Amino acid sequence: MDAALLALAAVWGAVTGLLIPRAAYRFAVEPEEPWRTACPAGHPLTGPAHGWLGPARCTPCAAPGTHADTDTGSGSGSGTHADTSSGIGPGSDTHTGPRSGARGDAGRARFGVGPRPPGVYAPGVLTPVVTVLVCVALAAATGARPELIGWLALTPVAVLLAVVDLRVHRLPDPLTLPLAAAAVVLLGGAALLPGPGGSWTSGLLGGLALGGFYLLLFLINPNGMGFGDVKLALALGVALGWYGWAVLFLGGLAGFLFGAAYGLGLVLLRRAGRRTGIPFGPFMIAGALTGVLLGALAA
Repeated sequence: MDAALLALAAVWGAVTGLLIPRAAYRFAVEPEEPWRTACPAGHPLTGPAHGWLGPARCTPCAAPGTHADTDTGSGSGSGTHADTSSGIGPGSDTHTGPRSGARGDAGRARFGVGPRPPGVYAPGVLTPVVTVLVCVALAAATGARPELIGWLALTPVAVLLAVVDLRVHRLPDPLTLPLAAAAVVLLGGAALLPGPGGSWTSGLLGGLALGGFYLLLFLINPNGMGFGDVKLALALGVALGWYGWAVLFLGGLAGFLFGAAYGLGLVLLRRAGRRTGIPFGPFMIAGALTGVLLGALAA
């Protein structure tokens, strides 16, 4: 195994993982609210890509002696949501079930500043670690094949989607739709290079198949399946289909199994009822990762 390849994957995971908390904070808003433009203390978020890229703490809050002791809710200023299909109802990118509000200390913890109350998901340290582990695992399983570039490029966005979905039960269009397009382009480029481990054609068909399956589930029971899941399935289907139909089936099934196990665990612990909604995106992503890893090892 190439130690240099694993080291590069780890560095990529660390660098991109450190950028996720800020983007997750800005995206994790309720439907019909604009994306956040200020930190919990009210400081405008500035920097590369109009403030979307940067450390977990904004510059004023990171200065010595500065305390973020006020909360601005969803942030001031203007923001842009996805298209009109990202509201509630048909075309929604939201899930059903309870939402996690972002107010007071909870809002500060989510951005990586201030104390973390019990039970509040604060990804400031966890997300870089998870991103590094996923990137290293993909590098170890894929090796020096050209599709590794695609896997590493897609991983930070997938982790970001999982974080946002865990917080507010939604999968924003500005993340899901570009992720699907990027998967098609990156794997298409990998297919043109020497030694690919999969097929771009089967990847396209896999995206259509898994996306179509989730669309069918949404049409049958829109209260149980968010439309954001349908859009996410397009990207995951392309990634899984790259290694063939068996991997597509395995990765898709694993997502349902992971989600069912989580829901059953909540019910057994009396932390949820049988009708309680759960964020399904993270389990879809975990299932796809499982399938891709197994497909890469077998290729």
